[in-house]
Amino acid sequence: MKLHKLIATGLGTGYSPVAPGTAGAALGIVVFYFFNLGFTTLKINGLLILVLNLVVILTVMLLGIFSIKKVHQIWTHDVQLIVIDEVVGVWIAVFALPFQWQYYLAAFVLFRFFDILKPLYIRKLDNLKTDWSVMLDDVVAGVYANLVLQLVVFLKIF
Repeated sequence: MKLHKLIATGLGTGYSPVAPGTAGAALGIVVFYFFNLGFTTLKINGLLILVLNLVVILTVMLLGIFSIKKVHQIWTHDVQLIVIDEVVGVWIAVFALPFQWQYYLAAFVLFRFFDILKPLYIRKLDNLKTDWSVMLDDVVAGVYANLVLQLVVFLKIF
């Protein structure tokens, strides 16, 4: 159970006394930035980076759902301690964007915006009250943030 708690709490960031979801998302964006910095430093091909990013996102998402299911045996549904969903959501928000800190910061801010306000069916997913819905509302928030940022990149706004 210790391992599942560690995963579900985003390496303990879910225990933050102030804004645990933001703490989890902050951990996620920093980890993903350095993960991709390593690929850039090693001069790994752009398509390979995308594939590796996708594999990591899907793996952590599935592992996170499994850990969420386990901790739900002892914790209430979607307790604030669970932040692995924020970690995955912010990774989706920054997926396939140019490797620049400005996009990572914008992805973090937009993801938290969508995650907190829960517009456009995100709240309906959140209200399903399943182990999967804990993760999926943040996945959709990440997709929305990513779509906005892909438009920013396409229009060359910054």
